Amino acid sequence: MSRAEIESFLKSFLLFFGSLGILIATLFYINYTKEIQTLDEQLFSKMRLCSFDIKCEQFGIDFIEPHNEKLYTLYKNENGLSSYYPIPSSQKYIMHLTFSSYDYNIELQKLKKSAFYNFLAILGIVFILSILFSVYALYPLRNALLLTQEFIKDILHDFNTPLSSLRLNSAMLKIEIGESEKLNRIEQSVENILNLQKHLRSYLQNHLQEKEKINLKDIIQTNIYMLEKNYPDINFIVNMQSRYISTNRDAFLRIIDNLLTNAAKYNKPDGRVEVSYDDKTDTLHIIDTGKGIKNPKLIFDRFYKEQDRGLGVGLHIVKKLCEELGIKISVKSELGIGSDLSLNLSKLTLR
Repeated sequence: MSRAEIESFLKSFLLFFGSLGILIATLFYINYTKEIQTLDEQLFSKMRLCSFDIKCEQFGIDFIEPHNEKLYTLYKNENGLSSYYPIPSSQKYIMHLTFSSYDYNIELQKLKKSAFYNFLAILGIVFILSILFSVYALYPLRNALLLTQEFIKDILHDFNTPLSSLRLNSAMLKIEIGESEKLNRIEQSVENILNLQKHLRSYLQNHLQEKEKINLKDIIQTNIYMLEKNYPDINFIVNMQSRYISTNRDAFLRIIDNLLTNAAKYNKPDGRVEVSYDDKTDTLHIIDTGKGIKNPKLIFDRFYKEQDRGLGVGLHIVKKLCEELGIKISVKSELGIGSDLSLNLSKLTLR
C-alpha cells in the first residue's frame, strides 16, 4: 500500500470506529445507569415483601422509634440502602430494613462486569466492521491511484522517442554550426526533462518495501565524482566518516543527486559545496556558497522556482520521496551567502 492509501485507510478506520465507539459507549453508560435504577427497584420491592413476613436473610431488620422518617421510601447513602415500614398494631415503633453497602457494591460490580464484557464484545464486532468498511472505501482511491500511475508511466515511456530525437538533432546541429547559446538552452531543457523523468520514475516505485544497507559516504562521493566533471569550477568537500543507513537505494540516490546538483548549479563562480554529517543528531548537511533562497519555506512547493532554469518540480518530488523514506528535510538560507539543506536520517541510520 502506498502512503496515500495507508493514510486514507487509517483516517476512514478511525472516523468509523471512533464515532461508533463513542456512540456505543454512550449507549452503554445510559443503559448501565438504567440497570442500577432497576436493581434499586428490585431491592426495594424485596424489602416491601420482607416487611410482611420478615423472612429475608439478605436484609438487616431493626425496630426503631420514628423520627420523621418517610415510610415506603428507599434511602441510598454510603451505608447502603434502607427503607422504613409500619408495624401492624404498633404506634411506638417502625420497621427499619437495610441492605449493606458491601452487598450493594457486589451487585454493582456484577452489573459493571456484565456491561464491560458486553461492551468489549460489541466493540470487537465494530472493530472488524470498521476494517471491512475502510477497505471497501479504499478501493475507489486505490483504483484511481493505479490508473494515474499507469497513465504517468505511459507518458514517461512516450517521452523517450521525442527526447532522443531532440538530443540527436541538437548534436547534429552543433556539429554543423558549432557552439550556440540557443542550442545550449535546448540541450539544458532536454536534460531538465530527463531529470524530471528520472524523479517521476523513482517516485512511482514502491520505496517503502525495497530497502538495503548502503554506505552514505560512498554514495555521496560517487555522486560528487560525476558532478565534478560538469562543474569543474565548484569545490566539493566531504567532511564525514562512513555511515550506514537502511533505505531504498534508487529513491535515496534521486534525493542526493537533486540536492547536490542544485547546490552546484545555483552556486557562485569558484563556489564551494560542503557535505557534512552530525553524529549527535544523525543529520546530513549539504551547504553551498550560492546565491541563497528568497523564500526557503516555498521551495518544496510544486512549480515554485526562483531561477529561470528548471521546471520547479524537482524539490517537490524530493520532498515527497523524503516523506516516503522517513527523512525530515529542512532548509536554511541567506541571500548572497548560501544555503544549508539538512536531511535527518535518524530513522534510517544503522547503529
